[in-house]
Amino acid sequence: ILVSSSDQSQTIFHILRSFLLKKLHMSSVPGHTRSRRCLLPFVCTFSAGCVLFAVFRGEPSPCDVAGAAIKAETSVDRAKRLLVESDAVFFDVDSTVVKTEGINLLGDCFGVMKEIENLTTTAMNGNIKFQDAMAQRLELMAEHGMTKSKLDECVRVEGRPRWTRGVREVVRRLHATGKHVYLVSGGFKVMIGPVAEKLGIPEKRVFGNTILFDVDGHYAGFDRQAPTSRSGGKPAVLKAMGKENGYRTMIMIGDGATDMDARTEGAAAAFIGYGGVTAREKIKKNADW
Repeated sequence: ILVSSSDQSQTIFHILRSFLLKKLHMSSVPGHTRSRRCLLPFVCTFSAGCVLFAVFRGEPSPCDVAGAAIKAETSVDRAKRLLVESDAVFFDVDSTVVKTEGINLLGDCFGVMKEIENLTTTAMNGNIKFQDAMAQRLELMAEHGMTKSKLDECVRVEGRPRWTRGVREVVRRLHATGKHVYLVSGGFKVMIGPVAEKLGIPEKRVFGNTILFDVDGHYAGFDRQAPTSRSGGKPAVLKAMGKENGYRTMIMIGDGATDMDARTEGAAAAFIGYGGVTAREKIKKNADW
């Protein structure tokens, strides 16, 4: 439903918002809060009853029926359940939280937007190593006049967030449930900073890349020590944050192959694909929701 079509996927964050609002309401209703202390006795009693049922009746027990119901859980149902149970939710930024690709906007400032877009598409589809695509794009902009002062001016002009509809409300509701919200992007911190600030996400939960310049303000590469500067960076971020904070359930939301890696190669319990800006067939096929 998130990536099936442009019209449907534009409502993704409205779906998430309604879903989270319903869960928030239920948790505040008397009778919906269960004590964990009564869980173990219930399980033991239920299990014993199932065994006796099977022995004396000689037919499938309620346990078998319950097990079949659990097995029937769809990937979408599972993703919804895990989203509610999660400790932390990690968002990609470009073409997910905002409608734009930050590096494409930078490319436009230096007259190479079309070339940058082509390289970005190739990288997001998983057809080239991420760090190679980043190096090519930055070098291309440097060849067309990117200096520190010109980059700063570009950010002042193009850095205003162009929000995906509904995303700010989703983040507010996630915060309201006590979940930690992260921005994890292969884009650049100079563009991500204003987004994080407006969403109320602290700097320690923002991961992105830094463009480097020499003392004269000329391009000098990018910080290759940042995990998001290379392939496998997003899975590495989730693993590190999970270990550091003791998270039990983490969710990744994004539009690209590097986002999906957080589940297939990392610690994300589920990957929610977003196709409201760009619907990628690989993501549509393999996302949990």
